Amino acid sequence: MRVYQLAKELNIENKELINKLQDLNIKVNSHMSTIEEEDAALVIELITDENSSESSAGDNVTEMNCEEKKNLTNLNKNDSTELNSKSGVGSSKEKLKKESNSKTSKEDAQKKLDSQKKGSDTIEIGEKIIVKDFAEKLNKNPNEIIMKLIQKGVMAAINQEIDFDSAHDIAAEYEVELLKIEEKTATDDVADVIIEADNVKDLKPRPPVVTVMGHVDHGKTSLLDAIRKTKVTEREAGGITQHIGASEILIDKKRIVFLDTPGHEAFTAMRARGAKVTDIAILVVAADDGVMPQTLEAINHAKAAQVPIIVAINKIDKPGSNPDRVKQELADQGVLIEEYGGDVICVPVSALHGDNIDGLLEMILLVAEMEELKANPNRKATGIVVEAKLDKGRGAVATVLVQNGTLKIGDSVVIGNTCGRIRAMINDKGKNVKSAKPSTAIEITGLSDVPDAGDQMIAVDNDRIAREIVENRKNKIKEEQLKASQKISLDALYQQMQDGQLKELNIILKADVHGSVEAVKQSLNKLTNEKVAIKTIHGGVGAITETDVMLASASNAIIIGFNVRPTANATALAKKEDVDIRPYRIIYNAIEDIEAAMKGMLDPVYKEEELGKAEVRVVFKVPGSGMVAGCYVIEGKILRNAQIRLVRDGIVIHDGTIQSLKRFKDDVKEVATGYECGIGIENFNDIKENDIIEAYHMKELKQT
Repeated sequence: MRVYQLAKELNIENKELINKLQDLNIKVNSHMSTIEEEDAALVIELITDENSSESSAGDNVTEMNCEEKKNLTNLNKNDSTELNSKSGVGSSKEKLKKESNSKTSKEDAQKKLDSQKKGSDTIEIGEKIIVKDFAEKLNKNPNEIIMKLIQKGVMAAINQEIDFDSAHDIAAEYEVELLKIEEKTATDDVADVIIEADNVKDLKPRPPVVTVMGHVDHGKTSLLDAIRKTKVTEREAGGITQHIGASEILIDKKRIVFLDTPGHEAFTAMRARGAKVTDIAILVVAADDGVMPQTLEAINHAKAAQVPIIVAINKIDKPGSNPDRVKQELADQGVLIEEYGGDVICVPVSALHGDNIDGLLEMILLVAEMEELKANPNRKATGIVVEAKLDKGRGAVATVLVQNGTLKIGDSVVIGNTCGRIRAMINDKGKNVKSAKPSTAIEITGLSDVPDAGDQMIAVDNDRIAREIVENRKNKIKEEQLKASQKISLDALYQQMQDGQLKELNIILKADVHGSVEAVKQSLNKLTNEKVAIKTIHGGVGAITETDVMLASASNAIIIGFNVRPTANATALAKKEDVDIRPYRIIYNAIEDIEAAMKGMLDPVYKEEELGKAEVRVVFKVPGSGMVAGCYVIEGKILRNAQIRLVRDGIVIHDGTIQSLKRFKDDVKEVATGYECGIGIENFNDIKENDIIEAYHMKELKQT
């Protein structure tokens, strides 16, 4: 508000108002100067009080004059000097009293204004306070408080929070005592949902959760295939499991839940998560290969999780197998089997031929019985996220292992920093279920965001509580990040200057599932040496987008896509910005390439050269040939001898070769942009409408 507007409202002269403002230490230069709303309110209150006091004093004076006149009249009538004397004395006393009251009223108003302007000698705040609110409590300009904070090494804007210690130091400079009050919010009552212990009487037996662990290519997935009688391995890239799979089987009316943790070194983090939620660890060791590096890691994970180990010596039917050597190598690592006087059960099996699978299952049930595994199904569910991903049609999808309680459709859940209400639950057979009891692996939808693999799932009473808990967790993370970025340290700055010779290789990771992002990030960080530091500046789930390319361009980073492809716009933008996008399907290929590039040892390589893209418009079933895709070429050209990649929602579904390429009924060598054609893919029939078929060939390049 401007000074002249306030003067008009108070019905006083501008000059008079300016003088009053200056007396109150409110700086104004002219009638056009602006003053804060709070200051204006105080001035209005003060002047209003003064006017009312003066009015009251005037009324008293008028009454006094009337009384004096009356007394004088009576004096003239009665001619009494004594009465005149008394009347004069009484009137004088009353006048002095009224003037005193008027003076006291003015002093009280002035003291009230001074108290509001200067602030109280004691201020109470919580653990955190926003700079603007803190300045208001001190009755100081926020810019002045910000300057004080900067002098003390704390960078905070007007709407950012500062901690109690920083605020205490500032308040001390103004001779104001700062007191901390304990803040309690609704979220504190359910902070992170304190899980109460179950009554022993409520506990009931539950199925065991079994983790299959071991070295790469020792037959873990094949062993699970033999148990589940499925063919998971054929769907995995290179025959290697790269996502955690959860499934369950029924043996003699008893359930067993299996977690298939990947065996490759890159997935140490995923395997560690599997060991945390497991009751029994099956250590698969190939009889012809023996104990390998990942076998040792699996042993360490199982020991750290304090779970019993069952050794399954696989490939006993293979020529050159030597189970005795495996047993000896295990004994050298502290895993003593029963045959050697230990307590570890050892079962020789053949996953390929299904030999002794029943014996292995009997041992699992025996160990589970000895462990006395129990849970309370009659309570709200708790569990662990095994894997999570973003699905184009269903949104955020998480594979959850229920550990306690019963999870039902419609339950409100908190998972890490996300929440939601369960819309659908799908079991390992792909069927919808309405509830999931302890030791059940299910896929759930209805979450607000993709959780991290390994996050704890907790069912709560309602959506409001779930949102409050998540908001509380996010605020804490934000505060920690803000606090970390506030402190100014010359030591850190000097250290960065000293490390000027250290070069950074910035990497952006995109994968089809969250667990893969974590695993790749860990493996890449291990490649850092004294000359080059690997820095993963971003990791996410889903196709490579324009945002990723812009981030890479701004950060001088390369983009690694694991089982995902860039969108058309992202590819065009990458060419424009000269950003290197490297897609991979086998993760150790990416690790080896980066490691070799760091050492400057790259041999001549084959670079993928994209030929064209075709969109599947319709799918036909041709007798004797399987499924044929009716396509429209949207970019480049499709060659009959080219390799192709089938992409669905940005995720690579299949990588193979073209079996047939036709225009109408004629075989053709190529089809250009804008034409329709029929494409048959060799040994692959899972083709759907709107899939994208990318044709490419490998071009040899010499590294310079």
